[in-house]
Amino acid sequence: MNPLSLAGKIALITGAGSGIGQGTALALARRGVKVAVNCNSKESDAGALDTLKQIEALGGEGIVVKADVSQKDEIDRMVHEATERFGGIDILVNNAALQLNYTLFQHNEQTYDRMMNINVKGYWQCIQAVVPSMKLRGAGRIISICSVHGKRPTDFDTVYSMTKGGVKMLVRESAIELAPYGITVNSIEPGAIRVRPLSPEQEARSQAEIRKKFPLGRTGRPHDIGHLVCYLASAEAEFISGASIRVDGASMLL
Repeated sequence: MNPLSLAGKIALITGAGSGIGQGTALALARRGVKVAVNCNSKESDAGALDTLKQIEALGGEGIVVKADVSQKDEIDRMVHEATERFGGIDILVNNAALQLNYTLFQHNEQTYDRMMNINVKGYWQCIQAVVPSMKLRGAGRIISICSVHGKRPTDFDTVYSMTKGGVKMLVRESAIELAPYGITVNSIEPGAIRVRPLSPEQEARSQAEIRKKFPLGRTGRPHDIGHLVCYLASAEAEFISGASIRVDGASMLL
């Protein structure tokens, strides 16, 4: 048996209608994973439907589950729908997050609460919601998308960085508590991820600047994160838990 095979596994991915979430959904689907594609209940589901269409074009299977991850009742309903359809959940990818790019004094109590409720409380409550299914299956993989900004200061959003620091500790504590059940918990720390292609003119103008900041000569792509998610979800990663893995093309070293 191929230890990297994920055929027949079931994944729930929050915020899977675009960017890292979509790239991860497609990477998992290529390896035979059935995917519950989450999108926000208050927004258009066009992106999630596009992800589902691409999954099906690969010969995979998926469903769209709408839920606002800042609301516990919606999280519980989302997990129930995925479990009813597929029989359980093997992999949770906590990805849905809000990044407002406000400065310290642009933030107020409302924006602070909104970001914390999505970026930290949402991750925590999604973990709580899927663990019963994972316990029944005797194993599970929880992978939370964090950020390099949970590791180093930035000059664009203090609260966003705070939420990512919180996610890092949520992962570490959860890894300890859930280890007896065969559940691993890890985080991935992306650097800059380009989710939309540039025009040739924009690409040419940006290359010089990119090479100054990214030693590998490019910014990240959603599939870069998806590939690592697939590895962490595999049997070969069964002894990795509580880890935070940076994926930034070595940019943080500069």
